[in-house]
Order: sequence, then C-alpha cells, then structure tokens
Amino acid sequence: MRIVVSGTHASGKSTLIADFAMRHPEFAVLPDPFELIDDSWDTPSAAMFMAQLRVAAQRLGSDDEGESLIAERGPIDFLAYILAMAELSGTTADGDLVERAMALTADALGRVDLLAVLPLTPGRPIHVGDDEQLELRSAMNDVLLELIDDPDLIGDRLAVCEITGDPAERLAALEEAAGMLRHDG
Repeated sequence: MRIVVSGTHASGKSTLIADFAMRHPEFAVLPDPFELIDDSWDTPSAAMFMAQLRVAAQRLGSDDEGESLIAERGPIDFLAYILAMAELSGTTADGDLVERAMALTADALGRVDLLAVLPLTPGRPIHVGDDEQLELRSAMNDVLLELIDDPDLIGDRLAVCEITGDPAERLAALEEAAGMLRHDG
C-alpha cells in the first residue's frame, strides 16, 4: 500500500507520519521532498516547488521503497503551492509549467492507493509563527482542497480522505482508511 500524506506547511503531516510509522514499521517512510533538494532556496518560488514536485513524483514511481510506504507530501502539494503563489501575486502561473506539473502529478498519483489530506481546521489550529508565510499557508490549503476534487488529477482508483482532529484522532482515521483499502484490495 502506498500512502501520501498531504497538506500545507505546519498542518501536522510529520506528526501523523511518525505516529503511523511507530505502529506500522513495515512501511517505509519517505521524508518531505524539501529535505532532498538543494537547500540554497530560502524563499518560496515556482522553481523551488517544481523541483520538489519532481522529487515527489519520481520517488512514487520508483519500486526501490517497495509497496508499503508512507510519503510526506506528494506532487499534488507542490502543484497547489505553485498555483497558490500565482493567486497571491495576482498573476497567472506559467501555463507550460502548470501543464507539466499536472501531468507529473496525475501520473504519480496513479501509483498511490491512499491520499490522506490534512486540511487546516479553525477548531483545531496548529499555531505557527509569522515567519511561516501565513498567507501562502492558507492559500495553498484552499488550492489543495480544490485539487483533490479534480478527476483529471485524482483518477478513479485513488482513495482520498480528509483527516482532522487531534493527533490520536488523525492516526485512528488514517489507520481506518488504510485498513479499509487493505480489506477491499
């Protein structure tokens, strides 16, 4: 089973994945692609997000990790960041870049069984500092929630679930979603 945990920055992805991995050591954990790219980028840009999108797509296409994996972020996260940045700047994202990003995202998600999305929830906010680019965080969240409804990206076999709640509730929801897929598969 291949699981991708998606969400804007500081939405609880790392915590959920760590909790899941402790209870399911048979799953390989793929870290946030940001950790795997050149760290000279300190300011978000379309190029930085496209580089992360490529890493996220490539590793989902590889069989090196086996079939049981949980990945922090998938290409859909970085597509959402690219679109959110354009929205915030009041411009249109580069059409060729978006077209390539959408194709890579759709192809990679075709090899994923479960997309677990952690939306920002006002009732259970995760507090972050002002240095966390709060406008981009919020805009990416909104774009991501729109993208998960796009059948051209998601296809017809990928299970998508939105997971909210405290860490224990999130873990239980992820385990339930994964368990249902194992039972159905």
